[in-house]
Amino acid sequence: MAAIGKIRSWGPVLITILAIALLGFIAETAFETLGKKKQMDGLTAGVVDGEKVDIHEFNQLVEEYQQLLKLQGQADLNEDGLNNLRDYIWNNYVRNKAIEKEAAELGLMVTDEEFKNVLTEGTNPSLRQIPLIREFVNPQTGLFDYTQVNTAREYLKQASQQAASLEERQQALEQSELIERCWPVAEKMLRQQLLMDKYQALLMGCVSSNPVSAQAAFNNVNEESKVLLAALPYASVNDNDIEVSDADIKAKYDEMKNVYKTYEETRDVKYVAFQVLPSQEDRDKLMETMREAYVAFSKDSVPASDVVRAAQSQVPFFGLPVTRAAMSYDIAARVDSMSVGQVVGPFENTGDNTFNVVKLINKVQAPDSVEFRAIALMGIDPAIAEKTADSICQALKAGAVFDTIAKKYGQTGDKAWRTSANYQSFQNIDMDNRLFYNTLFTLPQGEIKNLKLSQGNMVVQVTDRKAIVPKYDVAVVKRTINFSSDTHTKAYNQFSQFVSESQDIDGLVAKAAEYGYIVRDRQLTTADHNIAGLHRSNEAVRWIFSKADEGELSEVMRCGNDDYLLVVGLEKINPEGYADANSKREELKQLVMRDKKFAQLAEKFNGVNSIDAARSVGAQVDTVDLITFAVPASIRSLGTTEPALSGAVAAVDKGQFSKVPVKGQQAAYLFQVLDRHGRENVQYDAKSQEDMLRQQAIRQVMSIATQDLIRSIKVEDFRYNFF
Repeated sequence: MAAIGKIRSWGPVLITILAIALLGFIAETAFETLGKKKQMDGLTAGVVDGEKVDIHEFNQLVEEYQQLLKLQGQADLNEDGLNNLRDYIWNNYVRNKAIEKEAAELGLMVTDEEFKNVLTEGTNPSLRQIPLIREFVNPQTGLFDYTQVNTAREYLKQASQQAASLEERQQALEQSELIERCWPVAEKMLRQQLLMDKYQALLMGCVSSNPVSAQAAFNNVNEESKVLLAALPYASVNDNDIEVSDADIKAKYDEMKNVYKTYEETRDVKYVAFQVLPSQEDRDKLMETMREAYVAFSKDSVPASDVVRAAQSQVPFFGLPVTRAAMSYDIAARVDSMSVGQVVGPFENTGDNTFNVVKLINKVQAPDSVEFRAIALMGIDPAIAEKTADSICQALKAGAVFDTIAKKYGQTGDKAWRTSANYQSFQNIDMDNRLFYNTLFTLPQGEIKNLKLSQGNMVVQVTDRKAIVPKYDVAVVKRTINFSSDTHTKAYNQFSQFVSESQDIDGLVAKAAEYGYIVRDRQLTTADHNIAGLHRSNEAVRWIFSKADEGELSEVMRCGNDDYLLVVGLEKINPEGYADANSKREELKQLVMRDKKFAQLAEKFNGVNSIDAARSVGAQVDTVDLITFAVPASIRSLGTTEPALSGAVAAVDKGQFSKVPVKGQQAAYLFQVLDRHGRENVQYDAKSQEDMLRQQAIRQVMSIATQDLIRSIKVEDFRYNFF
């Protein structure tokens, strides 16, 4: 029965847990059939190890998960959220395919008998890793109990029929339906996790730790050094004094070739993105609307709801007192200093680009949390419901037991809590909910009231009130400062002329300065959904990968919230494999210059064996402390971090001077170690340190092995054609 108590407190949290349960392995269930059908290339979202992924089934999967998010009270995903969901599902599917293929070759599998035993015994640690299943692990015993799943199902079924309010009944019904849909997916997650555990167990045999490495790892993190640091910055050497030949660049490329290896095709693009902003005329017109709202708010005869509606405010009017948490920060910052009936505005908030007018209708001290119990009389003749509710109220006031009467009407009469956040999260609130919540948060403790709702009557009793806080009945007119269609047309015509005159990428660069636009560079992969984070620029990505030739410019595209104009050009196609040396020429040149500057400065340090001697050759000297092997040394005077310096300092004993210069990213260094000590209040535990080190190694090996497996199968991502 403990599970029922837990479930009663879940509310919206239950749906969150259930929705999350799908995320990790939702792709597995939906994609099992993808490779079994012959698909047209025009409907293929991608190909994984020779199997086509149909775009319709992929979209269906994404849509299903979106619906689950809506059930937990979330609004539709924005563009970034939707792209992240698509990527997660895709990447997870690719990863699982790679691991399943390797597991099959190794003879690893999870049999039905194994799976059944895991559920029956309830002791496998993986049971606590699956979000939905772990909710049915007994906290006292630590064991999974399948009977609690059925108990939860039965409770939700009853709640969907007998809950006190229509809102609660609908929520319970949605939860009941969702748990039925999610449980098979949770079991699929568990099967996949058990297979992953088997694969990881094989790799664990390749990983070990020992006391020496454990002690070294502990010291690397907890042993801090303080040094006197002498630096000769590379900036002290003039770039013009350094000669870099083609041979130098080739040698550097050969040295770093593996760094420039890519595992997918990339494309270099140049683009111009221009944001259309409101004109002064646009601002003045909106300000006039805000002044009208101010005047209307100032008239007590005009309902605040009418003013908010007429001004097309972006903030809904609840007609209920709300806490500061329900307000945007600019409104919350003003209400405490306002008197009841006062109107403030119009004022501009540059943080969210809005004009605002605020009226404080009332301010009260009210509970933030209320405990109540209720008996609902819904779906019956209104006259009978009204009469029955009155009779229940009279009986309760005469001393009748609430639970006893509730059971007479097929209900439990259990107590439940509601907080201000329950109604403040609504985008709109109907008359029933307004009456229900207004009654809850104003009714004195112990009192009973008969509420007449649209679907029937409800007898409500408040049993406890907590956290008395200030609440505000506030009406807000908030409007974003947008550009007009005339302003946008003018900007579009000018941008179109710029693109027309540019003709190609070289022209784009030449004409941009003339028109006052900025040309930017970007490298794209097929996994990119937009250009440099610009919303709704997916069309440009699609054009780059499916239509564009090198050197070609796109047409003018509208992006963002129709407030950006975009033109993009394909500069170069970079095939999978090692990047061309010429494409990295400037980067390689800078690295060669750094090497040569270091060689010069190291020569300058030749024979220097003390800090004073370093000063004599022009070195900057600073005291740097808190240096550990595990974290790059922070050199504040140069505004940089130096990983190489951290390692070099760890290799020099306390009191000693470094024997050779250290090649950093910004300078050549010599140093003297002034002090070295362990962090205070940190004790070395050999066993726990070895265990931690081994777990870190296992995670690293798993990550590398998984990445190698993914690279061993051919993956083609064509999703850019559809999103």
